[in-house]
Amino acid sequence: MEARELLQELCGSLRAVLARVREGEPGEGREPFEPPRFWDALGQAFKETSQEATKLSLAFSRPPLPSAENCRKLSEDVQNAILAVATVYYWLPKGQGTTLRKMVRDATTEVLEGMIQLTETILISPLGSSSQEQLISTGGVWEACEQVSSLPRDNQAAVVSALSAFLGVVKDAVEEMENCSQALVEEQDPYSDIIEDEELGFRGNRDTYWSEADRKLLGSCMGLMKASKACLKKVLSVVKAYGKADSPEQIAQLDDLADIANEISPRTSHVCPPSEEGWVQFLTGAVDHNMDKIKNFTQGEL
Repeated sequence: MEARELLQELCGSLRAVLARVREGEPGEGREPFEPPRFWDALGQAFKETSQEATKLSLAFSRPPLPSAENCRKLSEDVQNAILAVATVYYWLPKGQGTTLRKMVRDATTEVLEGMIQLTETILISPLGSSSQEQLISTGGVWEACEQVSSLPRDNQAAVVSALSAFLGVVKDAVEEMENCSQALVEEQDPYSDIIEDEELGFRGNRDTYWSEADRKLLGSCMGLMKASKACLKKVLSVVKAYGKADSPEQIAQLDDLADIANEISPRTSHVCPPSEEGWVQFLTGAVDHNMDKIKNFTQGEL
């Protein structure tokens, strides 16, 4: 069998593993889950995959091409490394938290996707010549494999990471709204960055400027976004301070917080002791107040 056929078979095998990882669910193992053993094994599997990607790329970067036997060995080694990554991922039981499991699954699929891309890049390039795309693809596998060291080690750390990402999105939204608010203060056209109409030669009509309804709605939307930002910041801080992943109930509560972080409501959780209830009620009131105003403004125009 020629090298190209072996690489095509390798691609097919990698895609099959990727499909199983995406669709499958880790199960509860019979043996007790040992975090240190799991993370050591996952780190080693990612490291070996990175090394196999390097070998595969080098083998097809310059002549002479590897013999059919060597090519088969390279293909088998890549498959074994990828299967090891997938197998170790399946060691992680559901009970460790859905947020943590999703992050580990995402890291695993990224490694698989990177190896598939590298193999496909080698296939479409003249065999025996290293292309810029092949170098980039090889580096992509390295980068995907290196991220194992930065993965959260328990569900509390995973939820902190998720909440931080959500907070970043809200901060960006608040910044955009502040820009709109500044345009309002300066009486600027809020659509000044829109390209002029090709036929008319200009966008100009008075509907593109701030109406009184726009002004009222913007203020309430800004208040809602700021309340959301403050809520996420506070939730993030208490998860860091009080969050634990020592029991199934705590792990499930953390997952709940991550799942509804974009619409946090006052729920019973171990991260919110009685001393923290005051700010929850305050922010809930702020959200309700601004939502009522937004509904009044928007429904009044219908």
